[in-house]
Amino acid sequence: MSTSALPPASRPGGLKPDWIGNPEVWRTEILAGLVVALALIPEAISFSIIAGVDPAVGLFASFTMAVTISVVGGRRAMISAATGAVALVIAPLNHEHGFGYLVAAVILAGVFQVILGVLGVAKLMRFVPRSVMVGFVNALAVLIFMAQVPEMTDVPWPVYPLIVAGLALMVLFPKVTKVVPAPLVSIVVLTVITVAAAIAVPTVGDKGELPSSLPVPGLPDVPFTMDTLTTVAPYALAVALVGLMESLMTAKLVDDITDTRSDKTRESIGQGIANIVTGFFGGMGGCAMIGQTMINVKVSGARTRVSTFLAGVFLMVLCIVFGPVVSDIPMAALVAVMVMVSFATFDWHSVAPRTLKRMPAGEIAVMVITVAVVVATDNLAIGVAVGTLTAMVVFAKRVAHLADVTSVTDPDGSQVVYSVTGELFFASSNDLVTRFDYAGDPDHVVIDMSATHVWDASSVAALDAIETRYARRGKHVEIIGLNDHSAHLHDRLSGELAPGH
Repeated sequence: MSTSALPPASRPGGLKPDWIGNPEVWRTEILAGLVVALALIPEAISFSIIAGVDPAVGLFASFTMAVTISVVGGRRAMISAATGAVALVIAPLNHEHGFGYLVAAVILAGVFQVILGVLGVAKLMRFVPRSVMVGFVNALAVLIFMAQVPEMTDVPWPVYPLIVAGLALMVLFPKVTKVVPAPLVSIVVLTVITVAAAIAVPTVGDKGELPSSLPVPGLPDVPFTMDTLTTVAPYALAVALVGLMESLMTAKLVDDITDTRSDKTRESIGQGIANIVTGFFGGMGGCAMIGQTMINVKVSGARTRVSTFLAGVFLMVLCIVFGPVVSDIPMAALVAVMVMVSFATFDWHSVAPRTLKRMPAGEIAVMVITVAVVVATDNLAIGVAVGTLTAMVVFAKRVAHLADVTSVTDPDGSQVVYSVTGELFFASSNDLVTRFDYAGDPDHVVIDMSATHVWDASSVAALDAIETRYARRGKHVEIIGLNDHSAHLHDRLSGELAPGH
């Protein structure tokens, strides 16, 4: 492969990407970062309330996570900040033991993520099937929309026309120009209208007080003892696993949207570093934010680390310098943005009647189960885990039926040849023993394995059981045709799997 064929950022010799001097890319990245920062503020405050901490803690976490991950992360343009999933996991620790323990758990969670990244946890993503990924995306869209429902219930009536107006602007404005992101235009226009007309609707300021200064680094206020470690470790491990699951799934989603590859191992380690930094700055921790990432990548068109970095920087600038102005932004404007993100995120093709007619029933079941579990638990990680396990069961059941046994007896009746086809593993080999005529077969039995593959100890045990049953009747079994891997496994385990070994 020639050097010129590589993407600019991948070329050897430390050459700078060619977009560095591209004003259009810079405009896109800067405006995307600004839109994401505006959308982050109410989300971070809401997650702070879930965790039971001051709103500034969530905002500081979003700032440090975004800035740090923009440097050390493996997926360009992905947004990491304080998230609801982490808030839900960490909230009980804060309620029972206090804020110092929460911070200690965030730092330890970051350490766990670095260790898991080094150990190659990202490679497990290859076991997430497409049907689970589709379910993940659709569940994400449902959760994003459901998160907006509280902002549309028991509110003054002007909220509804403002949301409709915001949606209309985001649909129609791109037809005029795409120089400025439509979500930013919608937020600005609706804010000007509500302020100028003195329309009384819920605003960002109603969510909580914005910070007036930058976070200061420090150590968690906890005793550095083994008792503290045992208290925070379970929560830290839960945060690490949930955070990595959501981050790696989001990175895979962005890979598909942008048709580019990302370094999942670097992303795993980067998430850990970002949480360590966040903890030392008194933040509540976090992971990839799927909704805001969709705003950045799919709605605003960002593709580089610049937008991620600026999202964090703009967040603090907006809070500290333009706090009074940001506080006047109507929640209706941000609700409209997130509803549009929800609509754009949902994979409508996956539920089209034509697609459902062609899709195997098992694939549809896996997608539906993934969506149902995520929506029921409000946890993307649990949904993905259950969906993946379901997909494995469906796959095992499907492959188990592919194994078959046919027999041919020599004309002189001296021997019978059984041909085994398909894949032999625990699910398909369980009934293998029942496919032979132990009493009626001649004294010499040949089992031809050239059209199959032995995958596990269960299959070797099944072959041993077949030989044992024939041996009881004084008959000899000859197994032929094993490929190298199957032969090695059979030679190593045969005769060692009976009770007492």
